Amino acid sequence: MKGARLAALALGIAMVPALAACGGKEDAGQPAAKSSAPGYTVGQVDAPRWQAVSAEISTEDEAQALARIPGILASLSVRDGDMVKKGQAIGRIVDSQLGYQAGAYGAQAAAAQAQAAQAQAELARTRFLTRNGVYSTARLEQAQAAASAAQAQVRAAQAQQSAVNAVAGQGAVLAPATGRVLHADVPAGSAVAPGMVIATVTSGPVLLRLDLPESLVGTVHAGSQVKVAMPGGQELTGAVRKVYPSVAGGSVRADVDVPGLDGSLIGRRVEARVEAGMHQAIIVPKTLVTTRYGIDYVSIRGKDGALSTVPVQTAPAGSVDQVEVLAGVAAGDVLVAGGMP
Repeated sequence: MKGARLAALALGIAMVPALAACGGKEDAGQPAAKSSAPGYTVGQVDAPRWQAVSAEISTEDEAQALARIPGILASLSVRDGDMVKKGQAIGRIVDSQLGYQAGAYGAQAAAAQAQAAQAQAELARTRFLTRNGVYSTARLEQAQAAASAAQAQVRAAQAQQSAVNAVAGQGAVLAPATGRVLHADVPAGSAVAPGMVIATVTSGPVLLRLDLPESLVGTVHAGSQVKVAMPGGQELTGAVRKVYPSVAGGSVRADVDVPGLDGSLIGRRVEARVEAGMHQAIIVPKTLVTTRYGIDYVSIRGKDGALSTVPVQTAPAGSVDQVEVLAGVAAGDVLVAGGMP
């Protein structure tokens, strides 16, 4: 019995290499996968070189509503985000001293008017007596001069009163442009001085403002395309309108016109890519690339029709349905869709 067991064990060990050899021969004999589907021949084309840059939703300009007189901000009728029209009164500054000055000049004007009325009455009496030979012509001329001086004092007092009223009228805070209020941080009741910013209002159309590295100054110009990735997956396309002729902190500003840009949040940062020159690139349809476990693959058909799957390195292209292959394939390769099992 023991001898039979030993014989069976020896036979099993001897059969293992034979089975392994048979399995290897069977795998090696399997034909490679082939495909007769239409292929895409890879070639190099001139493609834009896209550079990721910092972008901010902005407006063409920002206007500031300033305090024109010193005093107390008695009222402010707008808040951040409100829409205003140019010339609209959004607040009022009150200076109590102007009221006292206006009252004083008003009293001076009233006194001057009384003196002018008295001078006119004296002139009329002197003119009558001069015609009847009682007064001389010199006396009449003195009365006329006194009446003219009294009228001049009236006009001076009225002008001073008008000047004070005009200064008081400058206490109205007016919207400098039609747009949306960005900042209105001064609370009512605060003391303000001339030139103090009461509110900031957007001015002009909504645009995208780029901060370009100064190394891109020679490649980015008016008319260069810009791709903007909006929240939610929407991609907008625009064109550079103007590149500012100055460098600040190693960056250059550029304004971009983007149709359909949402201007509800001025100052919002978004992802953007700007066209920075041209280069030779391999652009293929996105449907030819398969992603597995974070790695991109393509299927290449050889001259004998056999398919081979190779990993590739890709990057976004100018269109959402295309990708740029950076490494893994060469010009002349034939790619087939759906080659991976």
